[in-house]
Amino acid sequence: MNIQPDNQEEPEINLTPLIDVVFLLLIFFMVSTTFEHQSRIQIELPEATAQPNKPEDESLEILIDAQGRYFLGDQQVVNTELKTLKGAIRKAVGEREAMPVIIRADARTPHQAVVRALDATSQLGLVHISLATSRIDE
Repeated sequence: MNIQPDNQEEPEINLTPLIDVVFLLLIFFMVSTTFEHQSRIQIELPEATAQPNKPEDESLEILIDAQGRYFLGDQQVVNTELKTLKGAIRKAVGEREAMPVIIRADARTPHQAVVRALDATSQLGLVHISLATSRIDE
């Protein structure tokens, strides 16, 4: 005597809860992940050498003292405003747009003064800019 029915149906697995759990895990990991912020400006960092580079004959030197005052050659710029500095640099450079610029700043110069000099030169289209340092003898 056969007690089991003849037409047994296969058990059905419902995948909806499994998909819900996977999506919740995905959302959890997306929200809790920290993303690395990268700079949008691509720069190539310069390499330092032990030998100082020979300065070019025709270059513009911008000197910045410890108080943040600007000097082009031996002449002091009237004030420290960006507009005034740009005017003085434009007058010193004239038509020579490819002239190299050397910025010599005192070690105690405010950072803003150096950034303002870099900003003024770049706004004028001068792209050959160097920051002068002194070599420490050990």
